[in-house]
Amino acid sequence: MAALIGPNLGVNYGWTARESGWNAGMDANLKLLDAVLQLSVKSRAQATPPATPANGDRYIVAANPTGAWVGKAGQIAVRIEAGWSFYAPKIGWTCFIEDESVLSAYKATGWSTGVAI
Repeated sequence: MAALIGPNLGVNYGWTARESGWNAGMDANLKLLDAVLQLSVKSRAQATPPATPANGDRYIVAANPTGAWVGKAGQIAVRIEAGWSFYAPKIGWTCFIEDESVLSAYKATGWSTGVAI
């Protein structure tokens, strides 16, 4: 049976024992969970990837992105294994914005202004 995709986080599930592709799907699931659970980002004001990001750094991509972030405005950019992975937020996600010290929620209109923490 082919893997199914959960409607909330997009986690793959439902493989049969020894089904081909299970390892790749599980790796993607674990990276997704590591990236978005207990979400905290360095900033939501950057449209250009930082020059020397650390593994695990996360950002909400600002409007009019450039470089490796082109076309990813509003998404969560996560530095994983010397590359960027992107995740589209879902309504109800919350995120701590480190450089603003606010907790923001994702709504149909985008990220909220946030509440100071």
